Amino acid sequence: MSSSLTLYAGKTAYHTIKQYGLQPDLFTTLVGASGGPKWFVLAGLDRYFCGDFFKDRTTPLDTLGSSAGAWRFSCYAQNDKLAAINRLIDGYANLSYPKKANKQQVTAQSEQLLQHVLGQNGVNEIINNPNISNHIIVARSKGLSRHENPVLQLGGLLASAMANARSRKRLSKHYQRIIFSQNQSTAPFDYNDGIDSKQVALSADNTYDALLATGAIPLLIGGVRDISGAGPGMYRDGGIIDYHFDQRFLARPVTVDGNPSKEGLVLYPHFHHKFKPGWFDKYVKHRYSNQEYFDNVLVLSPSQQFVSSLPYQKIPDRTDFKTLSEQQRIDYFLQVVAESSRLAAEFDDLCQLDLEHLPVQLIG
Repeated sequence: MSSSLTLYAGKTAYHTIKQYGLQPDLFTTLVGASGGPKWFVLAGLDRYFCGDFFKDRTTPLDTLGSSAGAWRFSCYAQNDKLAAINRLIDGYANLSYPKKANKQQVTAQSEQLLQHVLGQNGVNEIINNPNISNHIIVARSKGLSRHENPVLQLGGLLASAMANARSRKRLSKHYQRIIFSQNQSTAPFDYNDGIDSKQVALSADNTYDALLATGAIPLLIGGVRDISGAGPGMYRDGGIIDYHFDQRFLARPVTVDGNPSKEGLVLYPHFHHKFKPGWFDKYVKHRYSNQEYFDNVLVLSPSQQFVSSLPYQKIPDRTDFKTLSEQQRIDYFLQVVAESSRLAAEFDDLCQLDLEHLPVQLIG
């Protein structure tokens, strides 16, 4: 068993990997969750995927992400993937805020970071990428949650949480799921789950706004109004609806060892091996994503042994912005990023391993 990286697979993914190994072209969908700075523990894998594993990709790859996951995958679709992901890692890890920063100041920092990540040509590279198709989840707010007034917005969030506690389908009263897709290609998940949803084509006019909106944490970062192509309204963090996802993921057919009809797999690097459907489900103890939806999924996550070896014996999270001094936080984030290279090194070793020795565990 790998000491730092754990591999969990659904039944179909398990048997496919045991038969063919960890070939890049097996994976036709890449999934990324919300979670703020938790993703720093995956930074080494992102660098490896951008710099080696998917570097010369010539077959279609769909990426599906909300919030931090969508920002990560916007880097994958740029021409120089590795340079883009490094801009995101370095820029996010070194964020600096004034003491007691208000929402306007935090929003401005978010805008500056995204502009830095995309550079002058990032948007055009994303929407014109011939192989990698971004799918970005954004939540259009309804009711009180559409307001920027913090009292009204908080009231909307509380109403949303209570509705969600009864049923996820009741989120439709408060939010609409918007899937921004490159060329409006088929979204790589079955979003017919009872939540009001709409798919919109990514364009030069809305890609920046869609990415900004999917990272717009309620109450902390200002929402984005009236995104082109999606209609009027206030757009916020996609993780509100799809935090870790709770739908069947879709993969394209692939050709493996001359077999053109083999079903492709979904690769899901995640900071944990447990999954919560939506943001409010963090507070619904019994609700987790349906394991049946992970049949064709390979999950990569840090082992508990690895997490215990990190500073503070945990992965980063948003509370670090409050509990640590700015320099402590930056040092901590950068150290986790450095340590995360161990996960990438172990995954690379596993790609070379004999099939019978691949340490893949069945989900469930």
